[in-house]
Amino acid sequence: MSNDTDETLSLLDPDTIAFPDTSAALRDPNGLLAIGGDLTPEWLIAAYRRGIFPWFSDDQPILWWSPSPRCIVRPDTVRFSRSLRKVIRQGRYQLTFDQAFEQVLEGCAGPRAQESGTWITDEMHDAYLAMHHLGHAHSVEAWLDGKLVGGLYGLAMGRVFFGESMFHRATDASKVAFAGLVRQLASWGCELIDCQVSNPHLSSLGAIEVSREVFERLLNAGIAAPAFPSPWPAAPAPELLAQP
Repeated sequence: MSNDTDETLSLLDPDTIAFPDTSAALRDPNGLLAIGGDLTPEWLIAAYRRGIFPWFSDDQPILWWSPSPRCIVRPDTVRFSRSLRKVIRQGRYQLTFDQAFEQVLEGCAGPRAQESGTWITDEMHDAYLAMHHLGHAHSVEAWLDGKLVGGLYGLAMGRVFFGESMFHRATDASKVAFAGLVRQLASWGCELIDCQVSNPHLSSLGAIEVSREVFERLLNAGIAAPAFPSPWPAAPAPELLAQP
């Protein structure tokens, strides 16, 4: 992550929850909006409701982002590849929801090929764990022979899911976890999964890029909709995974 900042960036007061308009986000680095604030549940809820998310390293202050274009998935229209559908039908992985949130968090924070360090700092770990205990953050787990081999986590507000990170320790485990999440959310009427910034892995799962304006229009409609069922089921419905 870049350490570059600009004098136009807002410095947030940790005692007052207030963000600048997202149109003020920098173009370089793309989407950097503000510095400071806090990571309490109140701050995080206020941020995500406006499509703003924290992303920073151990040696940085809290940085808040609103990139454009925005990477999203539309659960009602996404189509998975033939190879992924085949893996799902094989039933190699067992999927669960919210059965090992902290283990998924730690898996996502683990070292990755060709990367050093992690953006899931201890401060971020504690913040999202607190959000999970409050019912705002959820995990999807992929199990193989009783061992956790992949998964993802994110936040849910209204009919929107904000994906944060995923990991795998077995081939296609995170893809199957994501597919199970998408199908469950689609059955609940979710029209938006926020994936933040595009990469080839997300693109292979049906993610697309849209402008900030389109994203925020979808976001505002989804946030205003009734929340997903609570608590989440222990696992996605079998008939959802059996879909072609």
